Amino acid sequence: MKRLFAPLLMAAATAVAPATPALAADAYPSARPITLIVPFPPGGPTDAMARRLAEKLREPLKQNVIVENRSGAGGNIGSEYVASAKPDGYTLLFGTSGPLAINVSLYKRQGYNPETSFAPIIRLGHLPNILVVNPSVPVNNAAELIAYAKQHPDKLSYASSGNGASSHLAGILFNQMAGTQIMHIPYKGTGPALNDLLGGQVSMSFTDILTALPYIKAGKLRAIGLASAQRSDALPDLPTLSEQGLKGYDVSVFFGIVAPKGTPADVVDTLNQAFKTALADPGIKQTLHSQGIVEAQDQSPQGLSAFITTEVPKWRELIKSANVSID
Repeated sequence: MKRLFAPLLMAAATAVAPATPALAADAYPSARPITLIVPFPPGGPTDAMARRLAEKLREPLKQNVIVENRSGAGGNIGSEYVASAKPDGYTLLFGTSGPLAINVSLYKRQGYNPETSFAPIIRLGHLPNILVVNPSVPVNNAAELIAYAKQHPDKLSYASSGNGASSHLAGILFNQMAGTQIMHIPYKGTGPALNDLLGGQVSMSFTDILTALPYIKAGKLRAIGLASAQRSDALPDLPTLSEQGLKGYDVSVFFGIVAPKGTPADVVDTLNQAFKTALADPGIKQTLHSQGIVEAQDQSPQGLSAFITTEVPKWRELIKSANVSID
């Protein structure tokens, strides 16, 4: 009997043995690399931040994170791609204010909804915008700018990186709150807008602090005020526009990570913890600080969800009041 059962026991053991490794191989995220979609072209601040974080995510996730650019339609193309991806945690979106809050009110046709199409992972932080003027404009603060704009209603103009961009909406909000009529001049990107601002073809712009800082320090642009709720460590002595009389003025670009709707809760938690670990790295903190990025206080998935829920109607109201539309 022993000789009869021995081969059977060995066969059974052989059949069962591979089961444990197979199950381990399926544990998230061991199946394959994670793809982090950046819905903008390579080389911009969003792309740079995504690639820096991707490097630091390898350690806590024990998996490679690949950054892939899928740009177009103000971030909608890449966002739609992620919204329709399999909700398994292997396709993520590095979202910003545009695709996660603004575009839904700008575009008549959009293949996703920022409030219902995603599983929020983490709010990373925000990049303050700053109001800068060409040095030829004879103003040094918001009060002087508003007074000058009212005295010369046809003289001032502001550049934006395009219709519907945060730099465009910032000007609309400024005009509404200040009672001015500063003309909007849209460009195809931040670079062309900045070039004409430096050359004096346009008077001013609401751009991100990372882009403006070198030119402010070189005296090529004059900083008027922060377009965010709080001051920036990059320019601690520069007051916000809200401090200068435009109470509640806040136009900052926020950054958040989302996955497709239906992503399992344990996967969301794993990703959230991994991003928190990456953000806690001293090198990452120094990089973000040097770029003027303010880290989010609430880094929970629920915090990002609640933030998006408040941002969408905020921008919808402004866009509707100004009758702004892309298509």
